[in-house]
Amino acid sequence: MQADNQAAMKALTDPGRLFTRAQVIASPSPVPTSRGVYAWYFRDIPSGVPTEGCVTKDGLTLLYVGISPKNDRSSQNLRKRITYHYRGNAEGSTLRLTLGALLSAKSDCPLRRVGSGKRLTFTHVGEQWLDTWMAENASVCWVEHSEPWLLERELLGGLSLPLNIQDNGHHPHASILSEVRRAARANALAMPIANEGNQQRAIASEGL
Repeated sequence: MQADNQAAMKALTDPGRLFTRAQVIASPSPVPTSRGVYAWYFRDIPSGVPTEGCVTKDGLTLLYVGISPKNDRSSQNLRKRITYHYRGNAEGSTLRLTLGALLSAKSDCPLRRVGSGKRLTFTHVGEQWLDTWMAENASVCWVEHSEPWLLERELLGGLSLPLNIQDNGHHPHASILSEVRRAARANALAMPIANEGNQQRAIASEGL
């Protein structure tokens, strides 16, 4: 298992290929419907995110890793999870929640209560803005693994991953990021429910 983990870590930190949003959500998708770990690389870095000690590849910086499924009981897989990060919303994607909170000054779309008020997203307009930003700046790679939570533990312990919070408390940016997300949620709860009746969320251009 140790040798397998080392090979898997190399595949994530020195990937032969990084995939864009357009490539991931294409039909058929190149992402497998199996268990594994994924790594997100970014071109533009949100303000305040430290990159010292981070892995870089072809001008992109590795800032976040995730797994699918979280445990043996989950039916999630790599394709479902990676696709959702690219085209879902902040309610179901911690990566989108983090990026949207960090970029809200640029997007002018803070986190809001939507629908009945129980869900928190950046509204259709803000999520579409984030779709476009990720299409331009976020690329992903992955590796299949039967017990991804074990590999994730090694990655978090051995790499600088400033956008990870869970199980990453040793990273100095984790507490800062937690406060950014806490403040975004508190602000959303203090505001009225957003009226999305006149909003539509179009698919970001596949050419980006």
